[in-house]
Amino acid sequence: MAKYSKKAQDKIEEVMHEFKEGTLRSGKNGKNGKVKSRKQAIAIGISEAKEAGLKVPVQKSAKE
Repeated sequence: MAKYSKKAQDKIEEVMHEFKEGTLRSGKNGKNGKVKSRKQAIAIGISEAKEAGLKVPVQKSAKE
């Protein structure tokens, strides 16, 4: 089973903290308003971790 790296976990934790504070925004440069969904906040954290080059497991396709 693939694992997230420690730094990737820290990045996701940081994003979730922003979400809980109500300061996390979606879209490029935060132009699309506040994030209201927990799932969306996690997706943003994973995306930011990938952009930073951290170890993140690949997403399984829906057909598997």
